[in-house]
Formats: sequence, structure tokens, C-alpha cells
Amino acid sequence: MIQRIQSVFLLLLALAMLSVVFVPIWSKLDSASNQELVLTATKLTYAHADAGMSVPTNTYAIAALALASAAVALFEISQFRNRFTQLKLGVLNFLLIVATLGASFYYSGIGERMLNIKMPGTYEAGFYLPTVALLLNLLANRFIRRDEQLVRSMDRLR
Repeated sequence: MIQRIQSVFLLLLALAMLSVVFVPIWSKLDSASNQELVLTATKLTYAHADAGMSVPTNTYAIAALALASAAVALFEISQFRNRFTQLKLGVLNFLLIVATLGASFYYSGIGERMLNIKMPGTYEAGFYLPTVALLLNLLANRFIRRDEQLVRSMDRLR
């Protein structure tokens, strides 16, 4: 049922987590050597690589966690008849989103050590989208709980 507000929140959550796969998560520019590291959901690479640069690091864990979170959110929408299952899936989604943030932070730490340790890198939109997804997950779970309380209060009146 897409007309319920929690379904809209879950749909936005799925879109946010899907977009993590396609936007950059972290970048670092060394102006002295004109080299740039870019972290995406699938790899950590040099944007302006010289011949002696290292091979890109695969970061498929970030993409897998983000896609799993989006899939759980879409499945959670379809479970509108069983609110308790939706709440359990919301907790699972919370863990997946936190794991996505943790993996992003871990790989950005690896990138920090690869290029000029003195200059900090910058977090891009792909790092902040899981934070938005956490907020949307919290709101969806709140409205799911509210629906469950409403149904229970109606059962008491019968």
C-alpha cells in the first residue's frame, strides 16, 4: 500500500540507498602532485593516475550492503499486512545501513593513508545518503508502530 506514509519513507530510503551505488562517496585531492583519489561503492581509484600508481582497490562490500538495504526496504513495503514483520525488517535495514556507513568510513580511511597523509579528504554525497536513509528508516518504523497501536486499540474496543 503505497498511500501509507511509511511506504513513502521506505521508497525514498530505497532510492537513497540505490543512489549510493552511483555517486562518489569520498575524494581526496593532492594539489602538489595533482593526484586525486575517488571512492565509489565499487572501487577506490586514482582519478589522475600516473604510471607508477597502485591498482584500484575493490570496494564491492559497500555496493552489496547498499543494494541489500534497498532490497529489504522494497520487501518491507510489500509486507504491509504484517506490521510486526515490517518492524523486524526495519531493524535489519538499520543494521545494513550502519554497516554501509562503516564500510564507507573504513575504505575512506584506507584512502587517507594512500595519498598525502597531511591533507584530509572530503566526504561526498554518497557518504551522507545512508544518514538520510537512517532517518527515513526511523520515521517509517515510527509510523508502522503507530499503525500497530491503532489496530490494537480498535481490537480492545470490540
